[in-house]
Amino acid sequence: MKALLEITGGLLMALALMHAVFPRYFRWKEETAGLSLLTRQILHVHTFFIALTVFLMGLLCLTGAEDLIHTPLGRRISLGLAVFWGIRLGIQFFGYSSKLWRGKTFETFAHVAFTLFWAWLTGLFLLVALKAE
Repeated sequence: MKALLEITGGLLMALALMHAVFPRYFRWKEETAGLSLLTRQILHVHTFFIALTVFLMGLLCLTGAEDLIHTPLGRRISLGLAVFWGIRLGIQFFGYSSKLWRGKTFETFAHVAFTLFWAWLTGLFLLVALKAE
């Protein structure tokens, strides 16, 4: 279980770092040109904090796997992470239109890959949270 958490931590940190390319990849400058300055800045600031949160989750898994597994506080934190990623999994289906990915090879691959990753995260953290000592 420790190794799974550590590997997952590395994956979360990589995912967080991927957020750095979002503005260019999604062409936010052009896409958000008609928005107010406040709305554009909120988009960038929130993206930064989401990336920071995901990075810190990964760092916690990488450096604190033993504590997550073997302490009551660690299991409570894992339960919170399971809820967080479970909600993110639901958003994958109910927050985004299938028009964004259906019939598009790369987008469909990304949708399926991230759906599996959110399910993995939810399941792993739930397993850790419910693990009896």
